[in-house]
Amino acid sequence: MTSMRKLVVSFAVIAALGGAGLVTGCRGGGHRDTGGAQKVEYFCVMHPHIVREEPGTCPICSMKLESRVKPAAGGAAAAPAERKIAFYRHPMNPSVHADRRLKDDMGMDYIPVYEDELSGGSSAVAGRETVMLTPEKRRMLNVRTEEVKEAPIERTIRAVGRVAVDERHIHHYHTKYEGYAERVYVDFTGKFVKAGDPLLAIYSPELVATQEEYLLAYRNQAELAGSRLPSVAQGGVDLLAAAKRRLLLWDISPRDIERLEKTGEVRKTLDLYAVMSGYVLEKTAFHGMRVTPMDTLFKIADLSQVWILAEVHEHDLPAVRAGSRAEISVASIPGEKWSGPVTFVAPTVDPKTRTIEVRIEVQNRNTELKPDMYANVVLHSGGGPGLVIPEGALVDAGERQLVFIDRGESGLEPREVTVGERMGAVVHVLSGVAKGERVVTSANFLIDSESSLKAALSSMSGAAPSGAAFTPTPRGGGLEGATEAPSSSTR
Repeated sequence: MTSMRKLVVSFAVIAALGGAGLVTGCRGGGHRDTGGAQKVEYFCVMHPHIVREEPGTCPICSMKLESRVKPAAGGAAAAPAERKIAFYRHPMNPSVHADRRLKDDMGMDYIPVYEDELSGGSSAVAGRETVMLTPEKRRMLNVRTEEVKEAPIERTIRAVGRVAVDERHIHHYHTKYEGYAERVYVDFTGKFVKAGDPLLAIYSPELVATQEEYLLAYRNQAELAGSRLPSVAQGGVDLLAAAKRRLLLWDISPRDIERLEKTGEVRKTLDLYAVMSGYVLEKTAFHGMRVTPMDTLFKIADLSQVWILAEVHEHDLPAVRAGSRAEISVASIPGEKWSGPVTFVAPTVDPKTRTIEVRIEVQNRNTELKPDMYANVVLHSGGGPGLVIPEGALVDAGERQLVFIDRGESGLEPREVTVGERMGAVVHVLSGVAKGERVVTSANFLIDSESSLKAALSSMSGAAPSGAAFTPTPRGGGLEGATEAPSSSTR
């Protein structure tokens, strides 16, 4: 009886102390915050809905949880709406779902998948979903964007070329009669000759006979000019004209014919003259040699204009076209540059080097560019205006390329694009974006990973919706109550 009284007294004392607030944990089951200290919670920057009371890692992406001040109850910040869990997925195999919390064979917790992660956020890009980011999350990820701009589309291509003679400025010298070289005025290869300079003197029996015929016709025409019969006088004129035409067709110069008329003397040799100024590239004429119409006596080229033959790789060919500008420099003349247009692109590819020959016409001032010199060529392919984006905005997804368009509160929308020329730090976009839109230029890898993961979860939710029956699998306690969602991918 005495012990019963003591027990009743003890309960009475405890109740009194608890009512006075001197014993913690008896009112409301919690302790009093006497100091007003702020409480700290831990969250994932990639998955803000993951909030823990203790430090750790995110169960979804394994990133370290960041700390922040926990909002006070009833404070200015409104409590987030309760999120509904659609299902739980295996931490290592997203195709395995469960309708309740489980642990896998390694003791890892199944990851909850919420309904708001499955609904909305659809996009026109297969395998990607629109990513929603809070302003705080954007700052944490350092998400930056740039505007799609319009700019002149120009690409610079560097190639190696060589100097070549312009084939249109080459002349081969032949005779139209047989004879012998009595004297060679151009006595070495490489000599510069001017138009009208004599190249060599030729003795030809045919030329001597033709000169005599011309003198005879010339004198006969003078005698028949005073005839009273018009037909006789005209016959003398026609005979002289025929003899003169024969000399001209044999490339006898008009001044030699005029000299023949004035002097009345037949010359043993007649000179072959240069018809253009240039350098002698080849010479086969020598003193005393027999000359026939088949012999190429001289090959003379005008080097005041030359070709630059550049070798362009196959992948650069779309940017090169006739009319493109080119700049040329050579190592032997530092600081000097030449420019000219592209006039021809070869229709075939060199099977050994896999390059295409591009021809550039250049004015060769002071003939500083020598045939077969090596040259450095810079081709500028200019076009009209086009849309450009920073190269860092592109996400290479294998067979396609993506960008993420900043839609503000509507999220980051994936967009498939077709790109053209790469011009340094920017890329020409052929389709997929519009002028004025903003593309994400940083944290693209993380955003693309989140987008593809969200699309995968969204596609799997149709196969294993919330509330569906899950068939237990014989994999041990770790997978009890779990089922595998159909998937087209191979695990």
